[in-house]
Amino acid sequence: MHDLGLIMTITGGFTAALLFGYLTQRLGMSPIVGYLLAGIAVGSHTPGFVADRHMAEQFAEIGVILLMFGVGLQFHAKELLEVRRVAIPGAIFQSAVATVLCCLVARLLGWSWSAGIVFGFAVSVASTVVLLRVLVDNNELHTPTGHIAVGWLVVEDIFTVFMMVVLPVLFGAGAAASGGLAAAVGLSTLKIAALVLLTFLAGGRLIPWLLERVAVTRSRELFTLTVLVLALGIAVGSAVLFGVSMALGAFLAGMVVRQSDFSFRAASEALPMRDAFAVLFFVSVGMLFDPAHLLREPVLVGATLAIILLGKPLAALIIVLVLGYSPRVALSVAVALAQIGEFSFILATVGSQLGVLGEVGSQTLVAASIISISLNPLLYKLIGPVENRFKHFRFWQLLEQRARRTVATAQGGGEVLPPVSRDRAIVIGYGPTGRMLVRLLGENGIEPVVVELNLATVRRLKKEGVGVIYGDATLQDTLNNAGVESAAFLILTSAGMQGSEEVIRVARGMNPGLRIIARSTYLRDMSALRRAGADTIFSGEGEIALNMTEHIMRTLGATDEQLDRERERIRTELSGGNVMEEGRQAA
Repeated sequence: MHDLGLIMTITGGFTAALLFGYLTQRLGMSPIVGYLLAGIAVGSHTPGFVADRHMAEQFAEIGVILLMFGVGLQFHAKELLEVRRVAIPGAIFQSAVATVLCCLVARLLGWSWSAGIVFGFAVSVASTVVLLRVLVDNNELHTPTGHIAVGWLVVEDIFTVFMMVVLPVLFGAGAAASGGLAAAVGLSTLKIAALVLLTFLAGGRLIPWLLERVAVTRSRELFTLTVLVLALGIAVGSAVLFGVSMALGAFLAGMVVRQSDFSFRAASEALPMRDAFAVLFFVSVGMLFDPAHLLREPVLVGATLAIILLGKPLAALIIVLVLGYSPRVALSVAVALAQIGEFSFILATVGSQLGVLGEVGSQTLVAASIISISLNPLLYKLIGPVENRFKHFRFWQLLEQRARRTVATAQGGGEVLPPVSRDRAIVIGYGPTGRMLVRLLGENGIEPVVVELNLATVRRLKKEGVGVIYGDATLQDTLNNAGVESAAFLILTSAGMQGSEEVIRVARGMNPGLRIIARSTYLRDMSALRRAGADTIFSGEGEIALNMTEHIMRTLGATDEQLDRERERIRTELSGGNVMEEGRQAA
């Protein structure tokens, strides 16, 4: 019966998450809202099926570990340094404002200072999943707004990891027995330092070596299993040997893998497991929520939402404007951060385990999260109308002029010139055709990015300065890392490549305007590639027939105009598209 309860909990949780996630996605909201609602539906506070909360929480722990491992994999120190002037002070200032406001509300409601601090820390952290989704949906990820917001999130993520280590020291039972707070903090710092050194010095050599040995086997299952073992093993070892949180160990493991040649492949192949367990994390949080809490604590929920939707954005808006950015950028960053999510729940869980944050605080965070995540995409859509409404006002124009002067000064005081835009072509495979194609694209001003599974080829291309991604092109994360959303072309250079149709379908879904060029060995394979979404297909059989026909016609004295006309007719029939017109447009 115990096994049946486990299976029913997992099945019921995933089924409810699928139904509610699909519904909220169709309504234009984040699927996270659906996962939280699914938890409410299978929880003990609503009628019908009731899942085993303790089992769900155990699986959710795996989700937290893999979530933090994913944060480490996505930790771009270079990007953080580029926006450090605004991201670091901005994240600190906003977190401080949110924490102070929450402490004041907590004290007015009779809470302890420690409860107010933990509650404030939880409210100050935005959801990485929601923010990235909003930026991608609005094509803002690769803009100044996206860079600042992501850098801001990295600082918040680091701050969250630090708080998960410090909270047990500040409020745990062992703090008083350790000879004072200073001694406890010092001991914890030494443990963290030892863990970091061991992970980066020993793990920095061992982990890439191990991943390379497994990658040579060409087995996706073994590679995925290796990444999971590293994430879970280092997380558990961190807790057992160093007494720190498993989340911190997973974060460090992700950072080590990030510095190897396997980071993109680890993210694309292993971390879908993270998404599945992360869903159970949100479901388990939703199971804790009692809808009647909205009626019992309307003042607390309303005050928390005011801090999230007004206090945090206002603090972010002020600091970004003060540092010289345009009002559009400041407003976009402020609105994108006006929500809370997964890390808020993680901090709240730590606070509850320490006996600092009570049930009321946890219930309030879940309610505020559901509401703020639901409103965030809608609020972001209002930025454009707000800009159109105020851009003719004198104060808005003065802020824009100040922002342009700030950018000019940062670039050396010269005239601000728009960056040179180059079309990007993603080349799948680096065989003989891929090599020739990459060279010709580069010579004609088109930036090639190669996706390749041969590790030796990847390393050689990196040394040559060619953009290259090590990973499986059939996976969405690999195409995302290659920049398919902003690319002009996607070219499949290998005929008969396994998964070609899936690559085309995934890429087309990510970028509907993408020009997809595919290759097939046989004419009979062209229809399947065309149905998958390829714009132009070149067949080996077709090209040979075309060249032979052209040779015969030239021998018989055909003119250049006749050859061009016949070549265009045949290629149009073979490829299913006007190849000559595409060639003229590309030129």
